[in-house]
Amino acid sequence: MDLFQVVILALVQALTEFLPVSSTAHLVLVPWLLDWQDFGLLFDVALHAGTLLAVLVYFAKTWLRLLGLAAGRRVLVPQGGHPDASLYENPRLFAYLAAATVPAAVAGFALKSTVETTLRSPLVIGVMLIAVGLCIGWVERRGAGRGGLDSLAFRDVMLIGFAQALALVPGTSRSGATIAAGLLLGMSRTAAARFSFLLSSPVILGAALKTAYDALQEDTLTTESMLLPAVGILVSAAAGYAVIAVFLKYLQTSTLTPFVYYRVAFGILVIVLAYSSASLPAAFSAE
Repeated sequence: MDLFQVVILALVQALTEFLPVSSTAHLVLVPWLLDWQDFGLLFDVALHAGTLLAVLVYFAKTWLRLLGLAAGRRVLVPQGGHPDASLYENPRLFAYLAAATVPAAVAGFALKSTVETTLRSPLVIGVMLIAVGLCIGWVERRGAGRGGLDSLAFRDVMLIGFAQALALVPGTSRSGATIAAGLLLGMSRTAAARFSFLLSSPVILGAALKTAYDALQEDTLTTESMLLPAVGILVSAAAGYAVIAVFLKYLQTSTLTPFVYYRVAFGILVIVLAYSSASLPAAFSAE
């Protein structure tokens, strides 16, 4: 692993974690196409840690406001027109977010071996890229609503939580599934994306902690072995922060249609490449 490879994969992680295009497929295909070796669990931890840092920093004030509301206090009240202003109309939102995390946590625990073997095939990934892309396109054709975070009821957040659990299937895209669910419930594109990113924080944290535990069982950590992963954390955090900011601004005036076309084309590419190649990516091979 060299610095160039670290930077490229950190950028891929940042882009695909927050855009509705599926990080799993990209992080498998990019090293395979470039004939790069597997970088190991420690580097996976670094990439997850970087994107977690990005979303926590970007939404730091939002999380403090949610925690304050959960404690019955109004803290850091923003000026009128700020996206967080609607939080104060829904004081149970922090509890709702916690509840919406449960489906993904339960599904991840129960289906871990299936997700990492049987479902991690080029056919599944390609089909899910295409199918979820078409679902996003269908939701877009219905038109985005105007609902904000203040309009979310418990039933709504749980439906989005189950959509997030579906994203355990490789190729689905966590952000794609949750944003589409939010749009289906009548939320605006920006509000659906903001809720999706807030909901991603505990999931990314859980994935990072699980991968870190596995890495500690396999790797001997040294100062030298931590250097490049540290670069990965910084690059994926900085790039992830920028992606969140640009994507939210983009959604204020634009649709998700370009991502639909991209997902369908990429899904076809995954299937064609995998079945026309003499050697599948190792991560695609169910054992």
